[in-house]
Amino acid sequence: MDTIMLAKALAIGIGSLGPGFGIGFIGAKAMEAIGRNPEATGKILVPMLLIAAFAEAIAIYALVIAFSIK
Repeated sequence: MDTIMLAKALAIGIGSLGPGFGIGFIGAKAMEAIGRNPEATGKILVPMLLIAAFAEAIAIYALVIAFSIK
């Protein structure tokens, strides 16, 4: 029982590291780009949100895997 809980914890913990760093990097670069060219905010915001959603989907996949471990 304890090894199953450890496996679930590792699956969600490790599976959320990449998306967490990715979303942080996406946000930082978007803010940097908006700071350099404020007129391009509309062109930067939509792709940034789309890419962040894709990165977050990977964390959701890790959560599904963690729940499916029996």
